[in-house]
Amino acid sequence: MAGIVSYGSYVPYRRLKRAAIAQVLGVAAVKGERAVASFDEDSVSMAVEALRDALRGTPERDVQALFFATTTPPYAEKLNAAIVGAAAQLPSEIRAADLTGSVRAGLSAMLQAADAVNAGAQHAAVAMADCRLAAPEARAEQTNGDAAAAFVIGAHDVIAEIEATASVTREFLDIWRAPGERFAHTWEERFALTQAYTPALSGVIHNVLAKANLAPSELARVIIDAPNARAADECLRALKIDPGRVADPFAATIGQAGAAHAGLMLAGALPAAKPGDRILVAVAGDGADALLLRVTPAAAHFRPRHSVGGMIESKGDVSYAAYLKWREILPTEPPRRPDPDRPAAPPMLRSEQWKFGLVGTRCIACGTAQLPPQRVCVKCRTRDQMEPYPFADRRARIATFALDRLAYSLNPPTVNVVIDFEGGGRFLCEMTDCEPEKIAIGDEVEMTFRRLFTADGVHNYFWKARPRR
Repeated sequence: MAGIVSYGSYVPYRRLKRAAIAQVLGVAAVKGERAVASFDEDSVSMAVEALRDALRGTPERDVQALFFATTTPPYAEKLNAAIVGAAAQLPSEIRAADLTGSVRAGLSAMLQAADAVNAGAQHAAVAMADCRLAAPEARAEQTNGDAAAAFVIGAHDVIAEIEATASVTREFLDIWRAPGERFAHTWEERFALTQAYTPALSGVIHNVLAKANLAPSELARVIIDAPNARAADECLRALKIDPGRVADPFAATIGQAGAAHAGLMLAGALPAAKPGDRILVAVAGDGADALLLRVTPAAAHFRPRHSVGGMIESKGDVSYAAYLKWREILPTEPPRRPDPDRPAAPPMLRSEQWKFGLVGTRCIACGTAQLPPQRVCVKCRTRDQMEPYPFADRRARIATFALDRLAYSLNPPTVNVVIDFEGGGRFLCEMTDCEPEKIAIGDEVEMTFRRLFTADGVHNYFWKARPRR
């Protein structure tokens, strides 16, 4: 039976206080704060972070399918999953697909991954991330949040097996965004609540519990996600679920993370789950999907590298003005420098492992690690005696750094660092998610996949350093 083999999650470092938004705009403030993707992050880069965590302990060669779910894909006509797979160093001989258009996409991706495993795939990976933009003064500007989650689905050594699933799809105008529009539209909330979300969720939950012959009282943890939070509350009341069994929705700490939200809640709930626990996950949006999980004894031996709670605690504030600038809602004068050139396709293809996977080389003759990849060893000068050597998961320390206040950036100053990797290798790169005035030589850093810039519609992805989280 297919189930979850491993999982990972990602919450951006930056937080935006909702009171700061309300103070500027003169509107009522929602309690708490929301997670904000940095100026160099998007749904693809966040999905890579979560998937790399989920893949730890799972041989990449065993993954035969990849599904990427988001409502905010960086490319409208290009396979975004291909970028996620390249950065996660998945093999090229995989089936890959983007799922988008609805906040149901995350759970739909998990269901498709389970179908792939039941059809014979050894493992299927699911990455879900969202970075939704709302118009200033819209309530969603405060309640939305940016985050990602990822799961590896398999049939062996599962930590939570899928006991039953149910789905219903119904055409309904609730939330929509046409091509070329930046902000989504919403229909009148009460109508969507009574005619769409609540009936769809209630029906799909009833069906999945009936398939498993379970009563609501037998559920150890319940995860219900809907664009209108009142729909989830009404379903929970109808099920007579003890509030203590409802998973943390992260409303006050992260916000509603779109297609990634149910997966994020599940990643937050799994570490505390016990063998035999039943977990219900249901998501509404143009209908609803639901799945029922049974936790296995293997769950006691699995812990993700980064927990949702740990990433919530690891944070730094961003001002509302900086947020508007990062999202290019607030026009600002660009640096008086030439615009960056569009990345070219041929060198990106030739250097795919280096650019997307941060795979350097190590000399077979003398063992010296080096990056970028070399044909001639920088130490012993041996020629063409190299083996691939990945750097993305290796820690490093700052050897020296400089602040550049004139370089092109949405978040000046640009922090350039020279870092020394554990096991060898020195590299010059940008640093992100940091406070420039607090950087010091010797600080420990880790690598993160980011978007350097966008030119002529081409997103230039590469790796940066960040303080260890």
